[in-house]
Parts: sequence; C-alpha cells; structure tokens
Amino acid sequence: MKVKLENVDKNLVRLEIESAPELIEEGMAYAFKKNAKNFRVNGFRPGKAPRKVVEQIYGKEVLYNDAMDYVIGHDYYAAIEELKLDVVSDPQKIDVKEFNTEKAVFTVEVYTKPEVKLGAYKALEVAKVAAEVSDADVDKAVEDEAKKNARVITVEDRAAAMDDTVVIDFEGSVDGVPFDGGKGENFSLKLGSGQFIPSFEEQLVGINVGGETVVKVTFPEEYHASELAGKAAEFKVTVHEIKAEELPAIDDAFASDVSEFETLAEYKADLKAKMLAKKEEEAKRAMDEEALKTAITNAEVEIPECMIQASQEQEVRRMEQQLSMYGMDMAKYCQYMGTTVEEFKERVRPQAEINVRRDLVLEAIVAAEKIEATQEEIDKEFQEAAEYMKKPVEEVKALYAASTEAVIRDIQLRKASELITDSAVAVDAPKAPAKKTAAKKAPAKKADAAEGEEKAPAKKAPAKKTATTTKAATGTKKTAAAKKTETEKKD
Repeated sequence: MKVKLENVDKNLVRLEIESAPELIEEGMAYAFKKNAKNFRVNGFRPGKAPRKVVEQIYGKEVLYNDAMDYVIGHDYYAAIEELKLDVVSDPQKIDVKEFNTEKAVFTVEVYTKPEVKLGAYKALEVAKVAAEVSDADVDKAVEDEAKKNARVITVEDRAAAMDDTVVIDFEGSVDGVPFDGGKGENFSLKLGSGQFIPSFEEQLVGINVGGETVVKVTFPEEYHASELAGKAAEFKVTVHEIKAEELPAIDDAFASDVSEFETLAEYKADLKAKMLAKKEEEAKRAMDEEALKTAITNAEVEIPECMIQASQEQEVRRMEQQLSMYGMDMAKYCQYMGTTVEEFKERVRPQAEINVRRDLVLEAIVAAEKIEATQEEIDKEFQEAAEYMKKPVEEVKALYAASTEAVIRDIQLRKASELITDSAVAVDAPKAPAKKTAAKKAPAKKADAAEGEEKAPAKKAPAKKTATTTKAATGTKKTAAAKKTETEKKD
C-alpha cells in the first residue's frame, strides 16, 4: 500500500491510497465467495462453478463492487494507523480513481481531531461563593419538616380559607348549557393550588360547610378545549367539607419524633451542620464550574461540524435512556412537548458544543501534563462499577474488556479537570460601584389642578394569573412527572 496525505481544509485531510495487488486479489476472492450462489452456469450446480468460468461468462467486472468495498475498507483503516491519524468522522468522500485486477487507486476525505491551543488553566482566580446558613434558614427547614408531619383536621367553626382543602360538588355551564367535563362530585380541592382555572379557587374563600355559591370565570384564550377558550362560564358549587392542616408544636417532643435527638436545640444544631455542609458542597461546585469554564474559554480551538453533530446525537441517546425509565420513547415525548426530534436536537446543540469543547481542552491538558491512569485507579473504577451493578468485579472486567481504553480516558479527563479545580484560587468578588442618587426635583403643578386640591389615588390594574386547568374544570392538568426530562443537568 502507498498512501499520500493532503490537507484540504481546517482539520479535513485527503488520503490518496494505492492498494497492493495482493490485496486486490483478496478482494476479488472475497467478492466471488460472497456472490457464488448468484451465478448460473450450465453444467454446474448453483455456487459450484469455478471463478475462472464465472469471470469468462460474466466478466471480471461483475466482482468489482464488492472487491472495491473490501480493498477500500482494509486500506483506509491501515492508512489511518500508519499515519497515526486521530479521525473524528466517518469518511466524508470516497472517490475511486482506478480499479482493476492489477491496480486500485482511491481517495478518501476525513476530519481529524482539531488542534487545541491551551491558555491559562492552572491557578485561575474564581469568585468566592459564600456558604452560610442563618438561624432563619434553620427555622424554615424545621417548619417545612413540621408541615410534612401535619395532621388533617375537619373544620366546622369557620369558613374556607386559602390553603384549606374543600370537598365540593360542582357543575359548569356556558350560556346556561352544561359542557363535557365540567361536572364533579365530592372533589377534593386545595385552595391556592392552582388546579382550577384562574379565579375559581379564590371565589370559594369565605364559604361555610353546606354553603352554595356560583363561581364566575372566563376560560383562558389558550385553553386546550377550543370550544371553551375565551368563553365566560358559571359553576354551581356546593361545599360539603372543609379540611385544614394542623401543624405539630415545634418543641423537644417534635424533635424526638422526627430525629434521633431528644431536644429541639440538638436537632437544630445537627440540621444546621448538614445544611452548611450542603451549602459548602454547592459553593465548591459553583467555583469548580467557573474554573473549568474559564480554562475552556482561555483555550483556542476550531471544532469541526461533524463533532458537534455527533455530540448532539449523544445528547438525544442520553435523553432516550432517561425517558425509557418512565416508559416513554423520544417520539412520544416530542409529541407531548409539541416539538420534533430534529427541533429537540437543535435545542441541545449549544450544550453539545460545550461538551465537545470541554473534552478537547481536557484531552489537551492530559497530553501537556502527561497525565496517566494508574492500575490502582483503573481497578478502583471497576470495583465501583461492580458495586453499582451488584456483580463480581471479575465479571464486570470481562464485560468491559473491550472498553478499557474508554475507562482510562475517563480517569485521565477527570484528573485533568481536578488539576484545574484544585489549583483554582478563590478571591472576593469585586463590589459593584455604588449608584449615584439623582437629586429629586419638586413635581411640577398640573395646570388643571387647583392649588391644595387633593387627588384620588390611581387604581392599579389587577395582576394577571397564570392559566392552569384541571380535569374537574374540563381538562386534565399535566403532571410534573410527565414533563420531567434532559438533561436538567448540567453534566
């Protein structure tokens, strides 16, 4: 094999390869064996005619296509290995210049990994992130725990209030005509939950048990049932029951019930320590992310489009794996979200590009710092995988025998990332300059206002409420679990 390398464009190279005659003969033999049963020759059973006879009748050219595939596939990878090319794409263009039993010449274009020009990546300054927990934060956490342990009581001595749960019958109508899905009996509705369309729940505040009322609402313009969108409706509502949450007293007994501690003071102290540890972890993560982002930004690299597209596909596959945990596939998810797989792919493109840039910079640091993965680190990686998969470590090693290089690469990239974050220096964030206060001018008197006349205050327009719906008000509210996806993460 003879091979020539030519730079076509940034990171795009063209290989001109002339294959050895011996390989061409291998390819012809392969092509004949593959297609022998397809040749019909008088006097021979299917697949039994000799190759020379077949070539005399059909011509040698009948074997060329499969022979070319064999030769090109062999010598393309041989050329990459010989030239030690780090390719990042499939062959972009294959052009066969000449092919016969004596000579085979073809060209292949392929993208190679781009060169990274590293900037500063060690001892980077990052803004210090404070990790503080106030007594008010602890009190709020204790109150939240108390709400989890609240008991529900039936209220009979007062009217319904926000945050109460009311058990109601209701029937809705538009212009006096009932509509499908607008009726419910013994429905439990928490006031202020936003389950029903805007202003419905607020109009039940102040109603007593056994009380009846007519709730007047207007369906949102974007309501999912087009026949109701934007229309005024009335709901006849009867309140059968009012329930409220009764919080436990926050004292030593409460602390003993919800924790391993006997006193409220001990419980709060432990809670504060745990909250502080979490805050410190979050602060470190934020500073680490800033250091990584700075190191990546400091580097110069031109990324081939094919690498971004490959990363986009990887994001799609990652999302598919997450959705499969909820029994949903990508097509159904996109349909549910009112989008397409291609549109989803475009939305993840910015993150895909960040992922590629990050890996390229970290790989360049691995090379610059000569970072290696020790056998101890590799063994630890397999041990952790075995514990997670609940399998013997030797079985996991056998399972990933072909992926050892990927395991080593992950360890090297992680160590390069730690080199950046561990050497980063936290500094106080610069204070924002104080804003200059403009001198207040006395308001000019309006010509139509008599001196000393007292004006009525202007009325403020009521704030618009977010339109939400529930099955009881003619539509099923989509749950957060159904909307849960990719992704949040920032990997």
